[in-house]
Amino acid sequence: MMRKFLLMSLLVTMTMNAGNLKGVDRSNLDPSVSPGENFYQYACGGWMKANPLDPQYARFGTFDQLAENSREQLKDIVTSLGTGHRHGSIEQKVGDLYNMGLDSVRLNNDGFNPLIADLDMIAKSSKKDFVKLIAWMHNGIAAPFFNSAVMSDLKDSNNNLFYLMQGGLGMGDRDYYLESDANTVKVRAAYTAYIAKIFQLLGYKKGNATKAAKNVMAIETELARVAMSREETRDYSRLYNMRTIEQIRNDYPNINWDEYFGELNLHNVEKVCLFQPNSLAKVNELLGKLKEEQIKQYLTFKYVDAASEFLSDDFVQANFDMYSRAMSGKQVMQPRWKRALNVPNYLLGEAVGQLYVEKYFPADSKKKMQKLVDNLKVALGEHIQGLTWMSPKTKVNALVKLNSFTVKIGYPDKWRDYSGIDIDTSKSYWDNVKAARQFEAAYEYGQLGKPVDKDRWQMTPQTVNAYYDPSTNEICFPAAILQPPYFDPTADEACNYGAIGVVIGHEMTHGFDDQGRNFDHTGNMEDWWTKEDADRFQELADKLGEQYSAEIVADDVHANGKFTMGENIADHGGLRVSYSAFKKTDQGKGNELIDGFTPDQRFFLSYANVWANNITKEEILRRTKVDPHSLGINRVNVAIRNLEPFFKAFDIKSGDKMYREPADRVEIW
Repeated sequence: MMRKFLLMSLLVTMTMNAGNLKGVDRSNLDPSVSPGENFYQYACGGWMKANPLDPQYARFGTFDQLAENSREQLKDIVTSLGTGHRHGSIEQKVGDLYNMGLDSVRLNNDGFNPLIADLDMIAKSSKKDFVKLIAWMHNGIAAPFFNSAVMSDLKDSNNNLFYLMQGGLGMGDRDYYLESDANTVKVRAAYTAYIAKIFQLLGYKKGNATKAAKNVMAIETELARVAMSREETRDYSRLYNMRTIEQIRNDYPNINWDEYFGELNLHNVEKVCLFQPNSLAKVNELLGKLKEEQIKQYLTFKYVDAASEFLSDDFVQANFDMYSRAMSGKQVMQPRWKRALNVPNYLLGEAVGQLYVEKYFPADSKKKMQKLVDNLKVALGEHIQGLTWMSPKTKVNALVKLNSFTVKIGYPDKWRDYSGIDIDTSKSYWDNVKAARQFEAAYEYGQLGKPVDKDRWQMTPQTVNAYYDPSTNEICFPAAILQPPYFDPTADEACNYGAIGVVIGHEMTHGFDDQGRNFDHTGNMEDWWTKEDADRFQELADKLGEQYSAEIVADDVHANGKFTMGENIADHGGLRVSYSAFKKTDQGKGNELIDGFTPDQRFFLSYANVWANNITKEEILRRTKVDPHSLGINRVNVAIRNLEPFFKAFDIKSGDKMYREPADRVEIW
C-alpha cells in the first residue's frame, strides 16, 4: 500500500465472553498442509480454493474484496442520485459523468471524433511548437518525454517546490524495454503491436502504422536506457538536485522553458528540483536530433493512449489487451459500470467521498480509531527505547518523530471545492474527462508559491488503502478501509490486532523505514542519525532484503528485496509492534482458546488472512518489476519467520521449512 487503519471499542471486546466472539474462520484454512511446512498455504489455502480467480482480475484477495465492497457502496450511492439535480451541484457532476461512461451507444457512435481537433493541432505543429505541446499534455493529459509536479520541498517541508522527473515510458518501468527474459520480450512485442493498433484505429494504413510504432518504441527505448532503476529512485539523496532556471536553460537549451512554464500558467519560477538529470539530458538531445514526424508520432500516440479508455469499444479493447491482458494476465474486462464508476471516483474524488462518508462512516469511528492508534504508538515507543543497536541520542530523535505524528482518520475536516469543473453532457465523454483532468492538474501546479497545506489528504475517504507521508510526518487511514474484513467489532482482539493492528503499525514504521528514516519530525530531509546507528540500521535492512531476494516468485525470477525494502521493513515493524500491543490486553495476557486456537495462533492466522489472494503468473512478474510491495505469500512467510512468538505458537522447530535459525533472524524495530 503506499501506506494503513481501525479497531473500534477495545473495552467492548475485552469484556465480552470469549464464547460470543468470532475467532478464526476455519474455512480459510488448508489443514492438509502443516503450519511448519508452508504457513501461508495453511492459513489461506481454504480461502484461495473457495475464491478462484475471476478472469476480470489479475489478482484478487481479501484486500480486493474490501475494494469490491467499497465499489458496491459507491455504486449504490451514485445510481441512487437520479437526475434533475441543479447544474453545478456535486450530485449533477458525479451522476452525469458516471452516466456518460455507461452510454456505449453514444461512445461507439463518436469513435475517435472527440480527439480530432487535438490531433489536428499536433499534426499541424512544427518544431517550435513541441515544447508547448509537451506542457499542454503534462497539464493533466499525459507525460511525454518527462514529467513534472509540484510537491513540498524535501528539505523545506513548509513550502512547495517544482520538480522535474523522468517519464515518457508507456510500459512504466525501464526493464520492460531493456531485459530479454521470455515474459519481458512477450510484453514488449504486445506493446509494439498495441502502438501500431492505435495508429490503425486512427486510419493509418498497416505499413505506416508499423513504421510509426517503430518510431515510438525507439524514442521510449532511448528514454529507458538512461532512466534510473526503481532501486535507485528509492535514494532521495540522489534525487534532490537543485537547479536555478538559468541553469536548466543553459543545460537543456532545446526545451523552451519560458514556453513550458507559461503553458502551465506558472510565472517567475526561480528554481526547480531535478530528480534525474541524465533523463532530461536525453530529452534535450532527442528534441534536437529527432525528425519532426517522429516527434509528432510519439506525441500523437501518447495523447491517444491517454484517451483510449474513454472512447469507443475498439479503443477500449486495444487498451485492455495491452495493459490488462498482456501485462497482468486478466482475461476479461470489468463490466462497464465498474469502469464508468472509476472515473468520477478518481476525478471528483472528494466530492464522491463526501457522499460516501455521509452514508457509510459514523462520526464516532474517528474516536475509536484514535484509541487504537494511541495504543500502537505506545508500543512502538517502547520498542524504540528497547533497541540494542541504536544509541541513546538517536533514540531521542526517533521518539520525538514518533510523538510528532499527525494522524488522519476517516475523512478530511474540509472538503475540496470542485466548482471549477463543469460536467457538460452536450460535450463528449473524453472532453469532460479531459477538462476534469486539466482542472486537477491546474490545482496541483497552482500550489507552487503557496505554503504546503498540511490539512490536505493524499487519498480519498472511499479509497481502500492508507499511507504515511514523510514530508508531513503523517499517517492516514481513509474510511473505506476501516471495516470488515480488516476490522470486525464482533471479532476477538487477537484477530483485530493481527489484521488492523499490524497495518496501523505498518504505517507508523514507514516513518522509520529505509526512506522515511531520512526525514525528521518536521518532515524535512535531514540526517538525525549518528553514523554508527545508520550503519547498523543499513546492515539489518540489507539482511532483511536478502531474505526476500532469496525467494523465487515465478520461473527463475527472484523477488527484489532491495526495491521492496520499505514495505518489508514496515511489515516487519508492524507485526512486532502490534503483537506487543496485543500482549498488553487481557486476552493477550491469557491463553483462552476460541475455536481451538490460542490467542497467539489467532493473531498470526489473522495477519496471514489479510494477504490471502490468487494471482496470475503475468501479474506476479509485473508486480515484481513495478510494485514496491512484496507478494502476499512473502509478506506472510518471509516476515513472520523473524518472530520467535510465531514459532512457539505453532510449535515450529529446527528442521521445519518455516523455521529460521535465531542467528539468521532480523530485528529492526
